[in-house]
Amino acid sequence: MRSSAIARRYAKALILIGRQDGQAEQYREELQAFVDMLDAQPEFAAVVTNPLHSTANRQRVLNAVLDQIEMSAVIKSFVTLLFKKKRFSYIPDINEYYNKLADELKGIVRAELTSATELSDDSFEQIRQSLSKLTGREVVVEARQDPELIGGVVTKIGDLVLDGSIRTQLKNMRESLKRGESV
Repeated sequence: MRSSAIARRYAKALILIGRQDGQAEQYREELQAFVDMLDAQPEFAAVVTNPLHSTANRQRVLNAVLDQIEMSAVIKSFVTLLFKKKRFSYIPDINEYYNKLADELKGIVRAELTSATELSDDSFEQIRQSLSKLTGREVVVEARQDPELIGGVVTKIGDLVLDGSIRTQLKNMRESLKRGESV
């Protein structure tokens, strides 16, 4: 829980800077690229966070890598600050929360759409447009499949779950029949 509070605090600080200078989207891309680089080069992150190496040596390694990467001075300073504050390992969490804040800034809502089978492009777009009308914001939908649904779709937007699956409808019918209600 503490790590998420730390990630939120740093992400909020960075989005505030991005909002002020109008570079929030650029910072999102650069921070994501840095996280992708950390994922691709786990040895680098291990060296920078390994307390067996002196802080000065780890700082030199970090600076050498940052000098080779094309990114804004703000993100380089941000990464350096995280290193100095012993928060370097939080960068993936900070990136995740920053993405949410950057989406909010752009008026974007992310939704997860689960269906039993692959949806046609028309059906997918119809659902996306309906969700946009429902939320009053642009919706970016991530689709996945779950054959256990039998049919229908389940959509999750934040804490809101819209369950139109046949599996849930059958479960509700079964519960109604158990209670002696007419269906």
